[in-house]
Amino acid sequence: REMRELSLALQTPKGLVLVAGCSHPGIENILAAVRAVEDRVYCIFGGLHLVLTKAPEIQRIATALRKEWKVELIAPGHCTGEPAFQVLSEGFAGKYVYAGLGESIELP
Repeated sequence: REMRELSLALQTPKGLVLVAGCSHPGIENILAAVRAVEDRVYCIFGGLHLVLTKAPEIQRIATALRKEWKVELIAPGHCTGEPAFQVLSEGFAGKYVYAGLGESIELP
C-alpha cells in the first residue's frame, strides 16, 4: 500500500521553506515537485526518511541537497535517522538545525 505524503512549501523572500512530513517518495522527488512553485528552496524542515538508507546514498543525497538543489539550511527530523543526521550536520555545518520535538527554530 502506497504511503501518501504531506508536505508544505511556504514562499519567503529567501526562497521556499519546505516542511516535509516523512519524505516517503524521496526528498529529491518532493523538491522536483515544488519547483513548479519556485526554483529556490531556502530551507527543509522535517523527516527525510533515510533511517534505513545505506551510507553511500545518504552521502549522495546530502551532497545533492547542497550542490544540485542549492538548499541553504536544513532542519531534519525524526525519520531522517542518526547516520543521516551526522552526515547532514557535517555537510551543512553552520546551516544545520536538529528539528526535534519541542525545538524552537528561527530562520536566520
